[in-house]
Amino acid sequence: MKKLTIEELDRISVEEFKQTSKIPLIIVLDNVRSLYNVGSIFRTADAYLVKKIILCGISATPPNVEIHKTALGAENTVEWDYYAETLDAVVELRKNNVVVFAVEQVKNSVMLTDLKLDKNKCYAAVFGNEVKGVQQSVVDACDGSVELPQFGTKHSLNVSTTAGIVIWDFWKQLK
Repeated sequence: MKKLTIEELDRISVEEFKQTSKIPLIIVLDNVRSLYNVGSIFRTADAYLVKKIILCGISATPPNVEIHKTALGAENTVEWDYYAETLDAVVELRKNNVVVFAVEQVKNSVMLTDLKLDKNKCYAAVFGNEVKGVQQSVVDACDGSVELPQFGTKHSLNVSTTAGIVIWDFWKQLK
């Protein structure tokens, strides 16, 4: 097997990316403190044609050298917005008929493996702070909660890892 070169991968340009149809998914970052996690989520959002990222609270915004280290330019392709308060972003999304899920371990959450999406709806997934998770007030304002099944001794995954899994699953259902 021969590894493919960058040229052989035949990736689209930034201009083509901006014109490409996106999946109806918006990522909301609720006070994600690591700039590397933010950058990694931008990169995954680019790879799977996510409609938009909303950065909230202490989540850093581009342009930023630390975000760029993991985003590798995806911060220039994926549309993004900033809200000082995550709750304001969620309220606005719901006003615009976006179905909003907190990605969090809560009572009555739906396991990601059981989640069924409708291609005719737009969704948002809220990812929380690396230590505290999604704020309770934000969870309360969401339409529901999605949880990743886990089977080991740890109770959580890194937020960028979690985002990658959730984005991939949403992409498979919404593409």
